[in-house]
Amino acid sequence: MGKQNDKENLNLSRRDFLKLTGGTVAVGGAALSGWGLTELIVDEGPVKSWHKSVCRYCGTGCGVMLGMNKDKLVRVRGDQEAHNKGVICIKGSMLDSLMKDPNRLKTPKIKKDGKFVEASWEEAMSLMTSKFKEALNDHGPESIGFYGSGQLLIEESYTANKLFKAGFSSNNVDGNPRLCMASAAVGYTQTFGKDEPPGAYEDIDHAETFFLIGSNAYECHPPLWERIMLRKKANKNVKIIVVDPRKTKTAEHADIFLPVLPGKDMLLLNSMCSVMSELELLDDDFIAKHVSFNDGNKKISLEEYKKFLKDYRPEKVADELGITPREIREVAYQFAKSKATMSLWTMGINQRVQGVFLNNTLNSLHLITGQICRPGATPLSLTGQSNACGGVRDTGSLAHLLPNGRLVANGTHRQEMEKLWKVPEGTIAPKPGRHALAMFDGMVKDVVKTALIMCTNPAQSLPNNRYYREGMEKAFLVVAEIFEDTETAKFADVLLPAALYIEKEGVYGQTERRYQIIEKLRDPVGEARSDFDILVDFANRMGQGNLITYKTPNECWDEYRNISKASKYDFSGITYDRLKKERGIQWPCPSEDHPGTVRRYIKGDPFADKHVNANHKVHFYGKPDGRAVVFARPYKAGVEDVSEDKPLFLTTGRVISQWHTGTMTYRISELKHSAGPGRFVFHPQDAGLNNVKKGDKIEVESSRGKMQGIVDISDHETPGVVFGAFYDAKFLVNNVVSDDHDPISKEPDYKVTAIKVKKV
Repeated sequence: MGKQNDKENLNLSRRDFLKLTGGTVAVGGAALSGWGLTELIVDEGPVKSWHKSVCRYCGTGCGVMLGMNKDKLVRVRGDQEAHNKGVICIKGSMLDSLMKDPNRLKTPKIKKDGKFVEASWEEAMSLMTSKFKEALNDHGPESIGFYGSGQLLIEESYTANKLFKAGFSSNNVDGNPRLCMASAAVGYTQTFGKDEPPGAYEDIDHAETFFLIGSNAYECHPPLWERIMLRKKANKNVKIIVVDPRKTKTAEHADIFLPVLPGKDMLLLNSMCSVMSELELLDDDFIAKHVSFNDGNKKISLEEYKKFLKDYRPEKVADELGITPREIREVAYQFAKSKATMSLWTMGINQRVQGVFLNNTLNSLHLITGQICRPGATPLSLTGQSNACGGVRDTGSLAHLLPNGRLVANGTHRQEMEKLWKVPEGTIAPKPGRHALAMFDGMVKDVVKTALIMCTNPAQSLPNNRYYREGMEKAFLVVAEIFEDTETAKFADVLLPAALYIEKEGVYGQTERRYQIIEKLRDPVGEARSDFDILVDFANRMGQGNLITYKTPNECWDEYRNISKASKYDFSGITYDRLKKERGIQWPCPSEDHPGTVRRYIKGDPFADKHVNANHKVHFYGKPDGRAVVFARPYKAGVEDVSEDKPLFLTTGRVISQWHTGTMTYRISELKHSAGPGRFVFHPQDAGLNNVKKGDKIEVESSRGKMQGIVDISDHETPGVVFGAFYDAKFLVNNVVSDDHDPISKEPDYKVTAIKVKKV
């Protein structure tokens, strides 16, 4: 499955590798390690066969080669023929350890008298079915819910969405992408009329300026960071701008680092736009042909937009941002005048009370300067989870969505899906369902009676966690999991053993609209079943066999890709056969001989082709007039701000050797050792002001409650900001994180919580 070049490989034991790298990056890139390698192999035994696949973890979607010995995964290496060119991170390199874990959940369990007892599949599924039927009969469709994941396969999320919305007439379908990518999705949709990025990873190889804001790519998307550094090494004109309250590993490599105060980014972005207007750095020709302006309520003129920007001149906002006017002008000029500027962002922008406005304005920076729709010039939102894009955003598996960009609240869209799903008109309820926080709040208030949770860990990941866990105690929860000791599994009434990774088959879709297949290479452990099989079985038991007619993932995929023909997301040309041969395909892809689309809205995009010509090279077909929208979005201060009583900001995030709630990575000994336990990380100045030192136990108090934790100290933090990662179940930092959320996307603000601390 692709020739591997062994000349530049380094064979190490796991412990040797961790000792050498300090648990940083499992890659061979010269930019990070200086070794000049193309990949790293961790040798764990003889390989009988190699199989191409895609990594199980983040939204980078790295291609991997899996070395199998019969039914055992014994070696993992980066796929040199995939977009990541053989580079993988330390987590991906240890996927085989995950598959060998002996503590998997192997049989269904039912909670009796507060304790789990083993049960047969028949007993567990019968109980699940009876509880859902009881809730539907007694309390109606709004009393049930499905909470899914950006890690489920596309076929699994699509099936759950179809079953609940068309089978049960319940729009209470949401999932953890609401917590990480909802603001990006709404931002793209409002600006371009369609979700998902216009550009691709390939743009990294052409960009001259990288504008990273709210993204610690070094730790959270290492293979992409490696590609950025290789681009910088190859071209001395390349500049990296990093905007972040923390001096992260990413910020250490910046040519320009702006340590803005938490919650103030909107001031910076508007101020950059103001400088571009003031210095006449706008691309007037591009604007005249391809852009319209809006204040959020109505269309406005370019002159009205420029007037709006005057309130954000650097001299007016720099002090509140914590930087200088000169720095704002410098980054604005570099962004606009660069030959090609690429913006990259993730949770630091999305998980904010102004997350949608921030996304709008990042897109606007590109539109007003013409830094878009050409190689190296693009706004690219980086995805946190392995299938949040393809599995949830594209399938419409959120409470307000329907497949392929349709909206629940739009009557035409509902009718389209009712015809495609072959259900009577009026089947899909017209009111959007409960988004993530509202769904668990419904459990607290005893409105949501019964829910199915798959492939996610909300009892650890939700903000203001202690409050929402009360609802998990009340509702009847069915949880499909790979381990029974997760925080959410503890709240289950029925616990179902789920297949993991290569124990099942299906498609993942990542950041750059690239769909890739995971092939089944071994049977599930014990009695575990794929989430797809569980959902199909559940549908039949609920009397929905005429709706969910397919029996295999391939049959489901064929239904879904054919449905996509009726949309601008058309990927009907992406078949299982093609995915098994090719290293992923980017949609739109309307036919089996179509190569896929690298960049949207220009020549080569099948939906733009008939509209573009020598004088009109871009067509934003998501909008009726073919124009993207630049929004005049005002800055609004959040509720959470520092004060005399709460003088510090708490912000959360990931570390390089752990992923999300640590369900998988924290049980791998080398990765656990590398990360250590969860802790509160202070800048030395704040540690001194609060009279704490490394190893001290402290109490942290926010408006949401109190918790205790251990202190760590690092120069990488910024004075006034305390960092806490959320991978350790014994360090439930989300207990004190604010659940304030964006009013449009409903995505919570994990990045800005005011706190006070005291030594215990």
